[in-house]
Amino acid sequence: MQPLREKFQASPIFVRVVPFFIFLALTLCQGHFGESAKYWFYVFKTAVGAWLIWQMRPFVAEMKWALSWEAIAAGVAVCVMWIGIDNLYPKLSKPGEPWNPHSLFGQNTAIAWLFILVRLLGSTFVVPPLEEVFYRSFLYRYLVKTDFLAFPLSRFHGLSFVVTSIIFGFEHYQWLAGIVCGLAFQWLVIRKNRIGDTITAHAIANFLLGLWVVGKDDWKFW
Repeated sequence: MQPLREKFQASPIFVRVVPFFIFLALTLCQGHFGESAKYWFYVFKTAVGAWLIWQMRPFVAEMKWALSWEAIAAGVAVCVMWIGIDNLYPKLSKPGEPWNPHSLFGQNTAIAWLFILVRLLGSTFVVPPLEEVFYRSFLYRYLVKTDFLAFPLSRFHGLSFVVTSIIFGFEHYQWLAGIVCGLAFQWLVIRKNRIGDTITAHAIANFLLGLWVVGKDDWKFW
């Protein structure tokens, strides 16, 4: 633990990049150990992600949640957009098996609801800080200036604005919605000169999408 914290403290790049890629690697692995194991693996991944956030917090000054009307509006709008355009564009791959604990562990069983709760909490409180620190704090600025901390969060750079959003979009199965989402979140960073509002907006969007998934039994978004 201590060597990792020392690396976090020593390198502004390491502390913003490595936690994201650890979490991404775990995400890519979670479907390779059997159908039931992927749910337990998600619990493990979420715990690791939360631990990484705790370890990196002292060394990423901008990783502070912020609440504003713009953040709320962006979060709600992104969720509505994500659902609304889903049938309007082709996906680049076939969808995998839907992430639906009810279908595997029994409808309304305690264990199924446990996995749903972990997924909802993970997507709301763990995913947004890790992704926003990597994409909006690091990548957007690093594509413009290797000494990225010297590049203000509020400065607009057209090419990086588009490229970062495209990369963010193609991290998701719903790639077009992801690109639009990336553009909206990057605009919010530039407008507010901080990433805290985008962390909040991202959390709101993911939370509302999770409520939609569970309430409408529309598991394709998970």
